[in-house]
Amino acid sequence: MRSQILGVAHQVDPLSTLLDAELHIAGSAILWREIIGNGFGLAAAVGGMRRRVWAWPVGIAGNALLFTVFVGGIFNTPQQLNMAGQAGRQLMFVAVSVFGWWQWHRHARVDTGLEHRGVDPRLATTRERLLLVVAMLVGTAAFAQLFAWIGSYGPWAEAWIFTGSVLATYGMARGLAEFWLIWIAVDIVGVPLLLKAGYYPSATLYLIYAGFVAWGFAVWVRTMRTESATTDTPRIVAVPGPGATD
Repeated sequence: MRSQILGVAHQVDPLSTLLDAELHIAGSAILWREIIGNGFGLAAAVGGMRRRVWAWPVGIAGNALLFTVFVGGIFNTPQQLNMAGQAGRQLMFVAVSVFGWWQWHRHARVDTGLEHRGVDPRLATTRERLLLVVAMLVGTAAFAQLFAWIGSYGPWAEAWIFTGSVLATYGMARGLAEFWLIWIAVDIVGVPLLLKAGYYPSATLYLIYAGFVAWGFAVWVRTMRTESATTDTPRIVAVPGPGATD
């Protein structure tokens, strides 16, 4: 009787149900947590484009789900692949998103008086752009060696995606409009990698992002022009650290 009760309890456990639930399409098993996690990611991207503070916690929820997807050897995914770069970027997203959440919330309260609106977008300076390019190249080379050492799937592609994701998320937190362009570079590599590995919902989302980020970049540029035209004094941007001005 005790084992039956425990069995029933396990069957109705919402966490186990979420981790195990699958959708079958054309003979392929797709995890619902991969679909839901990417749905949260898309919602967070929309919120980021609209400069809404809620984009950060929504993104964190999606990152937590996708982490379990890309550590397939532990959480039992149909692919049974451990993609260290993809899993690691979810943990990175959580860490950077906490910083971005705090950054946008603080700016909204201090500069705009609006709890829901985040940073004022701006273009990166020449020095910042150079640092982003160098960081992308050096980071990709370094992480490729690390991912290859731990036996990750597609170490160079994963390193490019991981490094670009770090820089894009940091750029979003700082209000740099160029972070949208970094995402395009990530998507170009991410789509074929995920299709090859069998992560079809994630690959599909990458394709959607490719068009979405171009739109997001245009929206941010238009916002900068509109806000610049409505004031004669320079706007305060989010915590311009070293290299924020030429």
